[in-house]
Amino acid sequence: MFEPVAELLASRFRIVCIDQRGHGRAPKPKSGYSAADYARDIAKLVEEKTLLIGHSLGARNALVAGIRYPQKVSAVVAIDFTPFIEREVFDALEARVDAGARDFFSMDEIKSYLKSRYPRLPADAIERRARHGYEQVDGRWRPLAAPEAMRETCKGLREDLAATVTSIKVPVLLLRGEDSKLVSPEAWARTRSLRPDIAAREIAGADHYVPEEQPAAVAAAVLDFWDSIQ
Repeated sequence: MFEPVAELLASRFRIVCIDQRGHGRAPKPKSGYSAADYARDIAKLVEEKTLLIGHSLGARNALVAGIRYPQKVSAVVAIDFTPFIEREVFDALEARVDAGARDFFSMDEIKSYLKSRYPRLPADAIERRARHGYEQVDGRWRPLAAPEAMRETCKGLREDLAATVTSIKVPVLLLRGEDSKLVSPEAWARTRSLRPDIAAREIAGADHYVPEEQPAAVAAAVLDFWDSIQ
């Protein structure tokens, strides 16, 4: 999902992209999907001070890693995840996650499903999700993300993030898709009021899936932010 952004940043940074626990080809334990668990994984991976860039769940985990392991985190770019996300938004998210735990008979069926689920994603993003997000088992295709892990992760997303954002000391850039249905304008405004000193920017032409819909804008924002804190 981050390939287009990574390619745009590769001339300035050494890029390391990870599958988080429960996702992709990472381990999928039956438990251990709290913010602290994900942040601990990041700390174990990182060997030097690192700029963490995360989207959605990854944004939450990057912020928590920033406050728990500041010796390993030089800065955080948190994309489209903030405190104050409304309960009904998380309810809808859990319903969508449950709906995705199904088998498919072909890659074309997967792509058709993804297009209907993510109508604003460009064609190359659909191709990437289909190619990298599923595996063939017994003649059918199923998501690499473990359903039980996704359910536990969704529960963990409801943890209050306000104290983390209030207390974090490393430099932070918050990004929001201007049309995001996950981070409402109200949640965004409350977060900005919570820490008006934190850099924040809205990305036009994007809803929640900002890195896939507007990778050039995300990369430009990251570079501007990084240059500003040097």
